[in-house]
Amino acid sequence: MSKLTKEDALLYHSQGKPGKIEVVPTKPYSSQRDLSLAYSPGVAEPCLEIEKDPYNAYKYTSKGNLVAVISNGTAVLGLGDIGPIAGKPVMEGKGLLFKIFAGIDVFDIEINEKDPEKFIQVVKAIAPTFGGINLEDIKAPECFEIEERLKAELDIPLMHDDQHGTAIISAAGLLNALELTGKKIEDILIVVSGAGAAAVSCTKLFMLLGARKENIVMVDSRGVINTKRSDLNARKKPFATERNITTLEQAMQNADMFLGLSVAGLVSKEMIRSMNSHPIVFALANPNPEISYEDAMQARADIIFATGRSDHPNQINNVLGFPYIFRGALDVHATCINEEMKIAAVRAIAELTKKQVPDVVNAAYNLKKISFGTEYLIPKALDPRLLGIVAPAVAKAAIESGVARRVITDWEEYDEKLREIMGRDNKLIRRFYDTARQYPKRVVFTESNHINMLKAAETARNEGICFPVLLGNEEKIANIAAENNIDLTGIEIVNLRHDREEERRIRFAKRLAEKNSRNGLTFDEACEKMFERNYFGMMMVDTGEADALITGVYTRYSDSIKAATEVIGIRDGGKHIGAMHIVNTKKGTFFLADTLINRHPNAETLIEVAELAYNTVKFFNYDPVIAMLSYSNFGSDKEGSPASVHKVVETLQTKYPEMLVDGEMQVNFALNRELRDAKYPFSKLHGKNVNTLIFPNLSSANTTYKMLLEMGLAESIGPIQMGLKKPIHILDVESSVREIVNITAIAVLDAIVQEQIDKGQAK
Repeated sequence: MSKLTKEDALLYHSQGKPGKIEVVPTKPYSSQRDLSLAYSPGVAEPCLEIEKDPYNAYKYTSKGNLVAVISNGTAVLGLGDIGPIAGKPVMEGKGLLFKIFAGIDVFDIEINEKDPEKFIQVVKAIAPTFGGINLEDIKAPECFEIEERLKAELDIPLMHDDQHGTAIISAAGLLNALELTGKKIEDILIVVSGAGAAAVSCTKLFMLLGARKENIVMVDSRGVINTKRSDLNARKKPFATERNITTLEQAMQNADMFLGLSVAGLVSKEMIRSMNSHPIVFALANPNPEISYEDAMQARADIIFATGRSDHPNQINNVLGFPYIFRGALDVHATCINEEMKIAAVRAIAELTKKQVPDVVNAAYNLKKISFGTEYLIPKALDPRLLGIVAPAVAKAAIESGVARRVITDWEEYDEKLREIMGRDNKLIRRFYDTARQYPKRVVFTESNHINMLKAAETARNEGICFPVLLGNEEKIANIAAENNIDLTGIEIVNLRHDREEERRIRFAKRLAEKNSRNGLTFDEACEKMFERNYFGMMMVDTGEADALITGVYTRYSDSIKAATEVIGIRDGGKHIGAMHIVNTKKGTFFLADTLINRHPNAETLIEVAELAYNTVKFFNYDPVIAMLSYSNFGSDKEGSPASVHKVVETLQTKYPEMLVDGEMQVNFALNRELRDAKYPFSKLHGKNVNTLIFPNLSSANTTYKMLLEMGLAESIGPIQMGLKKPIHILDVESSVREIVNITAIAVLDAIVQEQIDKGQAK
């Protein structure tokens, strides 16, 4: 990940609406009747039903999907006791993770109280509001008493994630590490460095899984916790060893596992070498582990190593657990999160690692096939399967252990609900960025005298997703950058009009004239075009001097397309190009085409647009389910556009029997599976959720996606060019910095795939 500046962080949290979360109404509120139902007098009815039976709150309010993230700010990340209000950005961040990974709503609550008893009373007083409580960033040893008391005195799921989140994920990693080494948990010698909340919780969970107390040595800042020490509190005494050792170095000798939850630099290479064969080392101190990845790898060839960092294999990351654990607990209205539920989460996470990794995860992590092994002990944080695997396991454990007040009987229906939740969370663009960072490419930014384009180039460079190349006058670009505090250090600038570029302009012009000699383009005309940014920049891509190009922030779209078709050309076998927008909505991610290029497509063009869309959706690791749209359904109108679309569908289904495509259909039938299945059970899309919409003309497609954006119903990624031979991406006019950077990430992915295709053809 690129280095984050103070300015980046502050801007992220302050721009637009301050903070990271908001409350959104879930019921209609446009009419007086709606308001009367929402408040007085209609609201009295659910109040009376809840008075009769408090459990009805799950039926009539948001309680069942609402978690409180509660802290007093006494142990915030690595910042320490910074106070409740200073810790609020962290709690909001936790709320964001709950929402994007598991669809759970959150109120963050910062309590200005350090006294455990008073803190407990405050939490108990507000608990009826929530379906669950996530305690966060409360220092030890107070956190132990607070959690134990609240678990005993409340009847909703409650977990101190600093303790149990780390324990659950590290336990899953340990089980898999043991399987790889052939060792048994009851036999291994474990050293735990640290005696805080997480260390204690991890140790207890390891013991529940079979680790023996006599095989565990815990070390705090004063040395080994042993029975000779007289300074041990009630939390540490249960872990005192009878072994006659006092130092971490002594404890590490012949140990099978090291679990570090302490501080950086405590462990040396020599300590690692003193461990048993195939040592399991989880060095989880953040931001820097007890021993660096490089030192650990140098110390032992047979080591199995994990950290809390995302830049090394085997990240022990709490986000693999808490969203899905609470999801499962909430969905069965559990009265607590018990040990059975935690162990179920451990085993589910561990087992998921052994399943074949889908392409969507491989794409997010450098396009290599990853599989269960020493460098893949636990799932990746962006694995979309986690929700559908961990939440049901936790829910089943709650039911079987008797703490569920709602019993799920139709698990297929529950799985479908979870899939719908996953649709609301767009992990797509995060996957783009992660993949682009692995293989950054040279990307030309043509309109570099535009502030948004310059800022996007800076951001893309800082994100590590590309090596930007700016076209334009160096002095003018430098002045704009200075005026707007944009750092262009290390970014290449090419002044295509400068005399030193004459040789390249001539070389490009010769190549362009040769490619278009049968289209009436002369060498002299081609030379003139080389003074135009789009033509010069696209020739850089055509000749391999750059990998991709971004343009269009103020250039006319038609002019950019003309240049692209002349310089780059349409893919072999194709006659048309198209544009797609990806829109992310509360109902999921949808791919819309053609949104920018073909005004009144005939049947041949629509067929090719559908083919391009099918391949593009596949490129983004989705299985295309395509609806061909019109204003009538399945042949009900025999003339005009519906008849043309009807013929297109017949052709596609005959030519590509494996393609899930049908129509013509109205958009409401495309998006409402139940309505479509009931009315048209013969449809090839029966039982499927449509994710790709092909419009009959440019007007309907362009209007639809822009209306969704302006009404705040969706976020958009695009336009994405389909059908060109190389990655040329043309923006909407006045695209924002974020939109430009998103398209840049897509352009890099496009270039990565193109490079692989070229290599394959070369072979």
